[in-house]
Amino acid sequence: MHADNFSLAEYLNRIDFTQTPQADIETVAAMMRRQLFTVPFENLDVQAGKIVSLVPEDIVEKIVGRKRGGYCYEVNGLFAMALEALGIRYQFVAARPMFYPVRRPRTHMAVVATLGDERWLCDLGFGSYGIRAPMSLSALDVDVAQDDDTFKLTLGEDGFYVLQAKVDGQWTNQYAFDLSPQEWVDFDPANYLNSTHPDAIFVRMTVAVVMTETGRKILGGDSFKIVSHGRTEKRTLAASELPNVLAREFGLTMQSRT
Repeated sequence: MHADNFSLAEYLNRIDFTQTPQADIETVAAMMRRQLFTVPFENLDVQAGKIVSLVPEDIVEKIVGRKRGGYCYEVNGLFAMALEALGIRYQFVAARPMFYPVRRPRTHMAVVATLGDERWLCDLGFGSYGIRAPMSLSALDVDVAQDDDTFKLTLGEDGFYVLQAKVDGQWTNQYAFDLSPQEWVDFDPANYLNSTHPDAIFVRMTVAVVMTETGRKILGGDSFKIVSHGRTEKRTLAASELPNVLAREFGLTMQSRT
């Protein structure tokens, strides 16, 4: 994935990455963590009635230039640019979200990076129960602790990997994906659906998530949660509180409707 205006140095500055980057899994994990802590998962453009742009240069200008966040195509697309700049091979994968009560299309996008003979799932855009570090595709049916969260990858006979998260002590399917090659343009229809369909969660409500050292902060509609060391504080927001919460907790400004 390439953007003419992408600068690795500017990206690293945006995510407060202070190490010397290398083409290794330690750098990939550290970059992923820093981006999760500094670039919020958010849908403010959709809430403003806009179709999210998948033009790579627009993504760089939005997240790096204007210090915004984005949803899966944007934040994972930006991360893919950093991988490319480091000379790390990767591919996009199309994933089917599995936490809905009905079967949904494969609208989620993640990244699988290859280092040596090992492939790693990297995902910076899955919101509430997203992974916090790369997960090896060869470590199957193994509990993987990431801070206070626990995840697991399984592989079905159909060739689909399933990401599971332990939620309230129970394994919960998050999404399924296979390794069929996906091009950037393949996500245009899913992006249009997520930006415009009245049933899409991003159309129905304001969503913002940012990871922290001890957990995550989650905004969904009028519900605001702070998860820290597995404990959740939740409160309901009045409409008048939303701009202040977005600014204070996520560093975001409400967008004007088109």
